[in-house]
Amino acid sequence: MSAQVIVLNGGSSSGKSGIVRCLQAVLPDPWLAVGVDVLVDAMPPALRTPGDGITFGSGAEIGVGPAFRELQGAWITGVAAMARAGARIVVDDVFLGGADSQQEWRVRLDGLRVLWVGVRCDAAVAADRELARGDRVAGMAATQAELVHRGVAYDLEVDTTHTEAMACARVIAARAA
Repeated sequence: MSAQVIVLNGGSSSGKSGIVRCLQAVLPDPWLAVGVDVLVDAMPPALRTPGDGITFGSGAEIGVGPAFRELQGAWITGVAAMARAGARIVVDDVFLGGADSQQEWRVRLDGLRVLWVGVRCDAAVAADRELARGDRVAGMAATQAELVHRGVAYDLEVDTTHTEAMACARVIAARAA
């Protein structure tokens, strides 16, 4: 396939970030890692309040408003521009909108060779990881474990429940070549 972009989609604490680091180690060319967490961290504090931005509720729900969606669209367009300029990109995302989220990426990545990868993890295992991390709202991992995959079409799926990140990365790298 010789992918230009690898998009990893999975719920919180499913193992995406670990796979990204392993992919960077095993892929033959340099690959830039971009993740939705970086986008959220880059947003001003004013967009982390209810309404326009993104909010993380105590019940593990995530709300996104129009300003967040606008900036996310610009971010995705920027990722696509980097790939069109020759950079190889690994995306770490959480498709809260399922198939609609993927469609937004598809439109902006049109014309590029993209490998779509679903990263699955048993909800209980992801919840344990979430607890160990200590930097997530409790319950997000369990809530997102299946939600983010609804209606999403993948070229490949990996499951980190019992498989280490490096083994998953090797499977993805073989498919991306």
